[in-house]
Amino acid sequence: MNVEFPVELSGAKSSTLMWAHEYEVGAQALQQLRNIAALPWVHGVRVMPDVHLGKGATVGSVIAMYQAVSPAAVGVDIGCGMEGVLTSLTAADLPDDLSGIRSRIEAAVPVGFRSHDEPVSIRRLGLDPRPSDRLWRSFNELHKGVQQRESKAHKQMGSLGSGNHFIEICLDDDDRVWLILHSGSRNIGKELAERHMSIAKELPHNADLPDRDLAVFLSGTPQMAAYRRDLTWAQQYASQNRATMLALVMRAVRESFAQEIRFDEPISCHHNYVAEEHFDGLDLLVTRKGAIRAGAGDLGLIPGSMGTGSYVVRGLGSERSFYSASHGAGRRMSRNEAKRRFTVDDLIAQTAGVESRKDAGVLDELPAAYKNIESVIAAQSDLVEVVAHLKQVICVKG
Repeated sequence: MNVEFPVELSGAKSSTLMWAHEYEVGAQALQQLRNIAALPWVHGVRVMPDVHLGKGATVGSVIAMYQAVSPAAVGVDIGCGMEGVLTSLTAADLPDDLSGIRSRIEAAVPVGFRSHDEPVSIRRLGLDPRPSDRLWRSFNELHKGVQQRESKAHKQMGSLGSGNHFIEICLDDDDRVWLILHSGSRNIGKELAERHMSIAKELPHNADLPDRDLAVFLSGTPQMAAYRRDLTWAQQYASQNRATMLALVMRAVRESFAQEIRFDEPISCHHNYVAEEHFDGLDLLVTRKGAIRAGAGDLGLIPGSMGTGSYVVRGLGSERSFYSASHGAGRRMSRNEAKRRFTVDDLIAQTAGVESRKDAGVLDELPAAYKNIESVIAAQSDLVEVVAHLKQVICVKG
């Protein structure tokens, strides 16, 4: 039992429970949450401890709507999430110089705006080809505005992207080696999201919203059907993208060692997505934007920053949180503010001991730009239990 949380958001028009104190959140994000809670279709809002200001809907929010959904409550990186796997390697197996392993991973997985020169062969990686085959067979059913993007989407399958996306090799407290990564639906997900957000803003029932970015689709309409179709496709693309990347990283790691390496069953979780769920006797559409599902027994991954490590967690099944938990540490300042306040020397100091980029291109990702991950985990002790604490030794970023 967590005696400190949740707390009720003051001034909210629908039930809004927070696993953070109002003084920790910031005035703009609090107003954003109140705007969301005021929408007539909202059944309830749950706010995770990594909460911070977002576009339209707050990052770290879980929103349950009745017969409606807001694309902003999912975000533009549809299906973004985490993938991780425990290996048979231990710290003793790792070389003193980790730069060679990092280089192999960067050669295997395109980062930033790059993509593969040719689509990755799912079959050669040993993955089940059926999910990928279904994706490409149904591409022509997506919004007509993205039909020229199939080749690009195909080549971006198995690529990382930039921003807070990463690939890491980590050690747990028992010195076992884990591989984890964070990415989503790449450019195709962003394009689909933005096109549907534009459509929603023009619908008459959204004319008087407190924030136009919170425009919703209503059940039973062709616009909702089209969004749900493209959303589902993008969520599946994101999942396949992470599975492909993980297979590429596993192959790169195998090639870096002489001994045979075994891998456990991967852990996979979305943290920007929509699900049909049942609460309070109602069938609801639940959007998690910067939140993972934490039903009883659900395994999840909650990353910190590129210098502070991550957590493997198991959900405790808290219905009060709509079976949810945080998706990470959450930003404590904007990217521009981080660039103003810190230098490359700060980045180097804060990522000491981690084989990673240490240049101005990732300065806005330094640990000080994020909340304290240990405090975030402690605030949700009634939502998840810690399975493992991971500390990165290699971090690949775009």
